[in-house]
Amino acid sequence: MEPFVSSVYFGDLLAGADEAGRGPLAGDVVAAAVILDPNKPIAGLADSKKLTEKKREALFVEIQEKALAYAVASASIEEIDQLNILHASMLAMSRAVNQLSVRAEHVLIDGNRVPKDLPCPAEAVVKGDARHAAISAASILAKVTRDREIVKMAAQYPQYGFEKHKGYPTAQHLAALELYGITPIHRRTFGPVKKILEG
Repeated sequence: MEPFVSSVYFGDLLAGADEAGRGPLAGDVVAAAVILDPNKPIAGLADSKKLTEKKREALFVEIQEKALAYAVASASIEEIDQLNILHASMLAMSRAVNQLSVRAEHVLIDGNRVPKDLPCPAEAVVKGDARHAAISAASILAKVTRDREIVKMAAQYPQYGFEKHKGYPTAQHLAALELYGITPIHRRTFGPVKKILEG
């Protein structure tokens, strides 16, 4: 896939932003924003979904050590149900960018649309997590953070198997929903959860 190079911004205060957790039936949606340091390159950055868990965990630490700035933010289950998942994802990304300790001059957003309320100009980059290092770094921070949060929930609701499927609608998860009903961390507007609520 063709690496992405911005045609409008050429400086170093470029942030990448991405989210994790659009598809699951449970938990918050988590976003991250990262400004990489051109003098401290990080090898092996790629779309977080393509990396092993072990590799993601190692890069998670390295990104935090080497980045010029990074921030992680989320939108809650209530916000997802109120706004819908797309708008909640945008809200989480906007929060992450606004929380950066170094103000970004330009932001690259993974996907095909740009959130509102950003502090600087932005571009949407389709498949950006595979095409630009800063977006890859953001996707790794977001995914590792979200996975850790949902694994904590697995201890609270052991019968659902969150540590295995991370909240995604797997056969195991759907079967547990049928058997045990929904928990406070389930997204009520998502099809399989909504069906149980209405049933």
